Amino acid sequence: MLKSYRLNKEKGKALGRFDPNDTGGFASKEDIQEEFEHMERNLRELQDKLFASKTNGVLVLFQGMDCSGKDGVIKKVLSNLNPQGFRAESFKKPTPEESSHDFLWRSHKVVSAKGSITAFNRSYYEDVLITRVHGTIEDDEAESRLSHIRHFEKLLADSGVLLIKIFLHISPEFQLEKIRERLNDPEKLWKFDPSDLEERRYWDQYAAAYEEVFRRTSVKHSPWYVVPANNRWFRDYLVLRIILRSMEKLDLAYPKPAIDVQALLNEYGQEGEKNPTKS
Repeated sequence: MLKSYRLNKEKGKALGRFDPNDTGGFASKEDIQEEFEHMERNLRELQDKLFASKTNGVLVLFQGMDCSGKDGVIKKVLSNLNPQGFRAESFKKPTPEESSHDFLWRSHKVVSAKGSITAFNRSYYEDVLITRVHGTIEDDEAESRLSHIRHFEKLLADSGVLLIKIFLHISPEFQLEKIRERLNDPEKLWKFDPSDLEERRYWDQYAAAYEEVFRRTSVKHSPWYVVPANNRWFRDYLVLRIILRSMEKLDLAYPKPAIDVQALLNEYGQEGEKNPTKS
């Protein structure tokens, strides 16, 4: 199933192959609820092994148009993880300090350490998306940055970081519906930014910029996944499945103890009290 949503070396337009309303053949949330809960348990177990073994880090990177649900999917899919080994990072307009460094600096310093899982709400890809759409960098600079990104992601892979890149795919109509919901709901109004409406004018330009990103950076060690996201329940299900299956390939296991367990049991006994005959 996941192969249908994974991009490899793309030729031509990728997004046109995916229907934002796709639900993978499932009729409703009830159809996947039992499997979803089972996958949640499995993911928590894998996180425990990841934390214990400290052989790999896991970085889940989310991109998508405004209102595609980046915040929501992190909350729904990953909030049940042990917070000791999980955190989320959000990337807004660079601060003056961040702008004084190379464009990858602010991302690299918060990449997952071995034993931990990190979710990126937006990422360094913004530096070849919004900058290109609004003409703040030239094509040759965008080309250079894409090259740096490919090398950066290869560095992460070589360093033991599993990078999972997910594009949340919505339709323009769905986005407008969500913007209207925010305007009419006092509990969601705080999320509204007038620039969201302005950015809708650039939908086609953003789509074209994403297509270039997919062509240049979807490779074997870090492919892109396109997740249909008009139906939130299917979005959450598919994202969880992608993360779980990707982590299963790490073949994680609890480390072997560095102590002689049997010798300790012989010395202290099952009750934890020292055996006087061993004194």
